[in-house]
Amino acid sequence: MADAEAHWYVAHTYSGYENKVKMDIEKTIENRNLQDQILEVSVPMLNVVEEKSDAKKTVQKKMFPAYVLIKMIMNDDTWYVVRNTRGVTGFVGPGSKPVPLTDAEMESMGLKVDAPNVPFSIGDLVVVKSGVWEDTTGVVRQIDHQNRTVTINIDMFGRETPVEISFNDVETV
Repeated sequence: MADAEAHWYVAHTYSGYENKVKMDIEKTIENRNLQDQILEVSVPMLNVVEEKSDAKKTVQKKMFPAYVLIKMIMNDDTWYVVRNTRGVTGFVGPGSKPVPLTDAEMESMGLKVDAPNVPFSIGDLVVVKSGVWEDTTGVVRQIDHQNRTVTINIDMFGRETPVEISFNDVETV
């Protein structure tokens, strides 16, 4: 199960039931011990300034009324839990197949996209653990979070040469 990746999905709810659905899903996660499969349930809020009788007041409004965002690993169990939560009418996607939000969609909604946790940064000395460049050391020059690759400079024939390698194939020295 550890190789499955969690994505953000959108569940449609009855209007006004968003917070109740969030609480019910969180309670089910706890009861069924699904913390490693359903990671986060969110009802994004927006601060809005309202003017009433010459007084400005900041209130919180739902960014997406009748929708709840859920970060989860999609499988039969998690689909069943969310889909059968009281107040949920279904997932957003064609038919009954939920479609995860893309990073671009998350960013366009103003929601942060979690950058993968990378145990090294630019300038670090790393060693290649496998592949053609195994046991080669190099300095990190670029980190590509989206493609999960790192560009390192290695010494080849007395010259610094950039090589792109998967996150999984390098570790810090």
